[in-house]
Amino acid sequence: MDKFQYTYSAPTEDERKEIESIRRQYASSEQGEEKLARLRKLNARVKNTAMCAALSLGIVGLLLFGAGMSLTLAYGNYLVGILLSVFGILPMIAANPVYNAVLKRNKKKYGEEILRLSKELLHERK
Repeated sequence: MDKFQYTYSAPTEDERKEIESIRRQYASSEQGEEKLARLRKLNARVKNTAMCAALSLGIVGLLLFGAGMSLTLAYGNYLVGILLSVFGILPMIAANPVYNAVLKRNKKKYGEEILRLSKELLHERK
């Protein structure tokens, strides 16, 4: 007499974790992951653009200021050195307002999409 024998065993907790880990590697193209990556990219663009503009302006100002001080102290050229230092201070002073202006502009430009993506991601996770 032929018998049919069937045994079922559910995966253990460790096996389940390993299966989920492998599954996540191949399911990275899911919509939620793409949205989260886009959200991170937009947030970085908003902040990094403002930081780069402010740093560039500050560095240029610092170099001008240093050149002016070098002319004054090392070469004794007081008039040109002091004028160059004063013109170097101006970009350094302007760096913070430029940062704030670029940040505000980028928040206005990308803010709507960032809010939309974050709202979608928060509702997906619930």
